[in-house]
Amino acid sequence: MARICVYCGSNSGLRPSYAKAARELARVLVANNFGLVYGGADKGIMGIIANAVLAAGGEVHGVIPRALQDKEIAHRSLTALHVVASMHERKSMMADLSDGFIAMPGGFGTLEEIIEILTWGQLQFHRKPCGLLNVDGYFDDLLSYLDHAVEEGFLRPENRQMLLCDVTADGLLRQFADYSAPRVEKWAT
Repeated sequence: MARICVYCGSNSGLRPSYAKAARELARVLVANNFGLVYGGADKGIMGIIANAVLAAGGEVHGVIPRALQDKEIAHRSLTALHVVASMHERKSMMADLSDGFIAMPGGFGTLEEIIEILTWGQLQFHRKPCGLLNVDGYFDDLLSYLDHAVEEGFLRPENRQMLLCDVTADGLLRQFADYSAPRVEKWAT
């Protein structure tokens, strides 16, 4: 793996632990020679992780739609800032640039991005690891929901296991190193 995509909030959230976890993830990425791919903003958790990777001498690729760049939220000091026409193009480019995907605490956009990239994996459009950095139990309810979807027959257990989870960046990246995508069809027979 060369680059990890991190989906996270353009807000900082209420807990200082979110910013602390972003800085720790940045440290672990750089220590393991991973570049960062993210949404290109200089605000919130997004800005915190980008600045921490840059400060540690790492590579950062931001991908931002022109409409958001024009609102002056684009980070201006990245290794590369890719300006695209739409959110769809953004997500596609982020996927192409990345060898794995991590979601940190965030809102609608973060949730939508990690679920979409998991769906692409479930459909076997890619075989890359996807994980949650579960800071202070932020994703506990989402994990319970996914377990419920398995119990109700809407999600195959093998596909549920595609979403890795850890409370530490080191632990999550260890899981990424051992990841092997399931070789099952989405649809039950």
